[in-house]
Amino acid sequence: MKVRGFRRRLKLAIIPSIATAVKSRSASSPHKATDVRLGRIVRLLMSHATVVVSGTKIAEEIGTSRSEVWRLIQQLRSLGVDVAGHPATGYQLRAIPDLLLPEMLVPSLKGTIFGPCPAGVSGAAKQIHHYYKVGSTNTEAMQCAAQGAPEGSVFLAEEQLGGRGRGAHNWHSARSTGIYCSVILRPAMPPSDALIFSLAAGLAVRAAVAEIAPELLADLKWPNDLLLRGKKFCGILIEMNAEATRVRYLVVGVGINVNQLKFPPELRDLATSLRIETGSEWSRVELSVALLKSLDREYRNLVDDPAARKTIIRRFEESSSSVRGQPVTVEENGGLTGVTEGLDERGFLRVRTPAGLRTVVSGTVRPT
Repeated sequence: MKVRGFRRRLKLAIIPSIATAVKSRSASSPHKATDVRLGRIVRLLMSHATVVVSGTKIAEEIGTSRSEVWRLIQQLRSLGVDVAGHPATGYQLRAIPDLLLPEMLVPSLKGTIFGPCPAGVSGAAKQIHHYYKVGSTNTEAMQCAAQGAPEGSVFLAEEQLGGRGRGAHNWHSARSTGIYCSVILRPAMPPSDALIFSLAAGLAVRAAVAEIAPELLADLKWPNDLLLRGKKFCGILIEMNAEATRVRYLVVGVGINVNQLKFPPELRDLATSLRIETGSEWSRVELSVALLKSLDREYRNLVDDPAARKTIIRRFEESSSSVRGQPVTVEENGGLTGVTEGLDERGFLRVRTPAGLRTVVSGTVRPT
């Protein structure tokens, strides 16, 4: 927050999952974005799925040499892409890969803020950034936002080495089994409105999952978790750079456990995945597209409709089993216990305690 010419980093007093990072991180990431040529090769092989594509043709299409094509094919194989063939015979995909490469997502995102700019409209291209390994997609997004990355930029990783959750918690980010996604938004809103973005993002995730599996209705836990049968499968982390009265940019981070079959011992009783709950393997590409489309709908509604805030709060309450009538303990300022009584007009949780009605603005809320 910019105060009397000084810039400082501080936590908002709203909830631990929303942080104000006003001074941009200056350290560059040690992890490079995935070579964009990998996605071009995948798209080319997918468009010729029934034939073997020669190394010469691939080299011509992506503007490189045959030897470089071989190196890139080896890199795709290291990512788990099943490519048959040899430089002397050509290459063919044995199966459509479930990698979150830009070329796999962009064709389905036209018309959203995360898709390509329409013809004749100026704007930054290549807004979807993919990483094989990264410390944290939120960290990458915050750094790029500070450097002027446009609204709608998306950051996806196959694996996070330092995925962050609420407060000081880490987010377990196993390779190519979950969705680790962060997006940059630049809403014309005051920083005090940040909480509503966390609630809207939760609704977006719930809608995206239900779009693919209508029978799977996630339970929203205030303010930033989604549960299935009482176990967490999704967490949301919102960070922003703001002045006293306006948001410069905001990053919405979403971590979804998709195809994990197991978790570290300390998480086994707390975490689950869509695959564990359904017994079926999910397409991360399909779910990522549904997620970004759903985030686009929620965001456009929020910035365009003055009544959206009230609607988001009502929908969140209707989609949560715990914000009304749930005995809870709140680990905040020495702790408090009571029964939840819904959300106030700003989206904060209300708890009826023996001493009266309290509004929870931060802290961990646990059922009792």
